[in-house]
Amino acid sequence: MWKQWLIALVLVAVAMGGAFVYQNLDEGTAAQSGGERPASAVNTLLPKMEMVRDVVNAVGSLKALNAVELTTEVSGRVVELNLETGRRVEQGDVLLRLDDRQARADLQVIEAQLADARRQLERAQRLRSNNSISQSQVDELRTAVDVAEAQRQSARVRLENHRIEAPFTGVVGLSDISVGAYITAGTSVTTLDTTDRMELGFSIPERFLGQVSLGQQVRGVSPAYPDQAFSGQLVELGSRVSELSRSLPVRALIDNPDGLLRPGQFMSATLTLREREALVIPEQAVMIRGDEQYVFVAEDGVARRVSVNLGSRMPGFVEVSTGLSLEDPVIVTGQDRLSSGDRVRVLESDKAIPENRFISARES
Repeated sequence: MWKQWLIALVLVAVAMGGAFVYQNLDEGTAAQSGGERPASAVNTLLPKMEMVRDVVNAVGSLKALNAVELTTEVSGRVVELNLETGRRVEQGDVLLRLDDRQARADLQVIEAQLADARRQLERAQRLRSNNSISQSQVDELRTAVDVAEAQRQSARVRLENHRIEAPFTGVVGLSDISVGAYITAGTSVTTLDTTDRMELGFSIPERFLGQVSLGQQVRGVSPAYPDQAFSGQLVELGSRVSELSRSLPVRALIDNPDGLLRPGQFMSATLTLREREALVIPEQAVMIRGDEQYVFVAEDGVARRVSVNLGSRMPGFVEVSTGLSLEDPVIVTGQDRLSSGDRVRVLESDKAIPENRFISARES
């Protein structure tokens, strides 16, 4: 009997000991879970005031400032040709001349007739002073002189039409004309384009109308020269907003000193609306939750969540219009694991922030 009591006492003691050990383990685990989290390692950066540009991006096509298709006004055989494709010519240069021997001869005949008519008029005027002839005869001779002068002017025009001169300074286009060829009136000879400055037409959304004005800077980039930017300025504003696209057509003049750009070429345009100073931070620092945009600021080793209003964006950076000051150290790495009030440990690293220039961009 006493053995049974002994076994029962041993079982009770074992049970009590196990309960004590379990209780101690549970309390240790609870104490460990309720302890303070270690400080998170982060990088910070102070906001900066930088000059930024508010811009509108668009696309358009290039046109020559002056462009013309040269055609002949009379028929004839080509005796002189200066149509080297791509060559720059000055205003007044002779590009093509037709055989004009007949036109010159006709002009000489008319000039001789005019000289004779003038001599007869002068003789009649001397006789009229002596009343030897009537006034009507003098008037007839004066009319003959006027007619001869008009015929001379017409002959001069016909002679000039046998040659084509450059109406303005520009670049000669393609031509299929050869010396000795007989061409008829209205034959297309070549094209001539002014390419020192190119006209770029594009459209801007109507919401920017209050910020657009003549003389604003335009920067163009062509797919043919992706690493080169072409500068210019806004020179014309359309008078009507398109009801279909809700945009205003505008024109800019783009500098083309090396002649790289050609009429009809596609170009991306960036119109600078204004330049101003703005507070900017790296875009990677901004967190978004629903409609709220916020950042974390490190204050005395603690992360503080701050709501911000953002402005213009640019590659790698963003403008902060409200919410931050120049003295707020913004957390730029490790903020995705933070909550407001967490302890942080600021690391010193120059590689936490990408190198970039502060240039603003607005999408059209």
